[in-house]
Amino acid sequence: MLHVHDLQVSLASDAGLVRALDGMSLTLRRGETFALVGESGCGKSMTALALMRLLPDNGWVSRGQIDLGTEAPDAKPTELLGLTEADMRRVRGGKVGIIFQEPATSLNPVMRVGDQIVEVIETHTRLRGASARRKAIEWLDRVGIPEPERRIDSYPFEMSGGQKQRVMIAMTLAAEPPFLIADEPTTALDVTIQKQVLDLLKRLQQERSLGLLLITHDLAVVAGMAHRVALMYAGQVVEEAPAAAFFAAPRHPYARMLLDALPDARRKGQPLTAIGGTVPPLWQRFEGCRFADRCPRAQPDCRKTLVQLSAMGGEAVVRCLYPVAPSEAASPSGGWSSGGGAALEAAAQQAPRFTGEAVSASSPVLAVEGLSVAFASGGGLWRRPHRVQAVDDVSFSVRPGQTLALVGESGCGKTTTGRAIVQLLRGQPQVDVRGQAWLDVDGQRRDLFALHGPALMAARRAIQMVFQDPFASLNPRMRVADVLQEGLLTLRPDLDAAARLQRVGELVERVGLRRDALGRFPHEFSGGQRQRLAIARALAVEPRVLVCDEPTSALDVSVQAQILNLLRELQTQLGLGLLFITHNMGVVAYLADEVVVMQGGRVVESGPAAQVLDAPREVYTQTLMAAVPRPPR
Repeated sequence: MLHVHDLQVSLASDAGLVRALDGMSLTLRRGETFALVGESGCGKSMTALALMRLLPDNGWVSRGQIDLGTEAPDAKPTELLGLTEADMRRVRGGKVGIIFQEPATSLNPVMRVGDQIVEVIETHTRLRGASARRKAIEWLDRVGIPEPERRIDSYPFEMSGGQKQRVMIAMTLAAEPPFLIADEPTTALDVTIQKQVLDLLKRLQQERSLGLLLITHDLAVVAGMAHRVALMYAGQVVEEAPAAAFFAAPRHPYARMLLDALPDARRKGQPLTAIGGTVPPLWQRFEGCRFADRCPRAQPDCRKTLVQLSAMGGEAVVRCLYPVAPSEAASPSGGWSSGGGAALEAAAQQAPRFTGEAVSASSPVLAVEGLSVAFASGGGLWRRPHRVQAVDDVSFSVRPGQTLALVGESGCGKTTTGRAIVQLLRGQPQVDVRGQAWLDVDGQRRDLFALHGPALMAARRAIQMVFQDPFASLNPRMRVADVLQEGLLTLRPDLDAAARLQRVGELVERVGLRRDALGRFPHEFSGGQRQRLAIARALAVEPRVLVCDEPTSALDVSVQAQILNLLRELQTQLGLGLLFITHNMGVVAYLADEVVVMQGGRVVESGPAAQVLDAPREVYTQTLMAAVPRPPR
């Protein structure tokens, strides 16, 4: 087994000494999957780096012990923290392998993938030369890379994201280590590729009795993979239990609120349980429960007493003075029962309620007809450019107050469709856009692709886009007030400076931030807060339609719930039509009224959300739905 006891990791920072891990203990057995879950910044990845002794230069282990067992029954375990760096290099890859979150940055871009796998084999085994290369080809074949004899000489950039992740798995397992750490191995993958990668890890685990430490914030993946689950918060484990017990009856309030924040069809039309506040900074000195300020169940002594892990029975431990009773945690309604759980029920009631009627109209606010987008790639002095048909004859419509979800695998044309509609491909060389996009502009139907000059400017007021990465789409050198006013300066010249400032002040409050946010820069906000600012910027010019391109893909479950609650509230209040581009089927089930499924640039199925998700007609849609991981309810 791999055993961690009372591990504390410290980081030196400008704000002071940060306790990234404080009293971390876990045990990973051979053949077992142990899932480490929690919000960003809770210490999950720091745990992996500490286990591999790959901490950043400003970090060190303050106390604790990491013991690595052997298969020999009488052999003493190896204490990893006492090893020299030379000895630790033999452990990394040979005894404990790690799959990093982003294979594109973990693979050497100037080395062929085969050479990188061979390097691992020759470092940790006795195989050399042609024998090592044959072993590398064998592993590429085992992880499902087609034509491994040919692809072994490929570079990482010649492979898709899923294939790069498979190469990373092959490279990690090539030395056949008994323990494997997988740090968010499927975060950026489509559901079908995600299922392939997870099925591969399951199969290899069964074949080799691997001990797998799975680090993720995707609770649906955990439900399908893990034997045991540990939930982390602010550098500490707050609950550990067998996976079945964790999902059936979570005992820590934080665990219960996370599960209630998951979107699905059963909560359609109702607000998700959004957890207010943020994870506390880890440079402060804690005197009580670290979750107390966000926990509606907290009592005065929760803020004064250092809380230790307590046994709950059935191999479960919880760090809470007032844990949720099994009768409350297993409430069939999905809400909180009476008694101590009433406080949490009250917290759920504090989430925004969607009041009023959505704007109804017989005619759509946006109607796309026969949209096609082609890119010319390659070419040169003696070669004609190659034509790539990214979007082919796509049609759909969005009505006021309704949400149309555009779903499909990466590369199917979802984002290209959204960018083409919002006219972000206009004027680009070697891009051919055809079709029509009829938009309701001031009560008149206008074709966006036929508009120019002032008419196009007026239309841009009616349709805005929220991008996937708010950190990349918000100007880092501009204060929030200037970011939000930028669109008003261009598209609402009738407003003077005072009116613009008044409007952006109202906007930040509408998206749940304080007015003092106007004087700050984007980097001073969390990911969820930046996404709120991106939504505020899009709303500044009073659009009729919002195109949302994966706005929650990189967010934690609790932050995702806040953004989805906000979008539904704004949609109901303002009658917005939403074109929601995503591959998260839970979000689709919760938010969408209509669903359009794309494959290879074409629409393969469309219809009401319930029909497409629950009874798909096309084989591709059925495959897509079958690949979606779902946590037990």
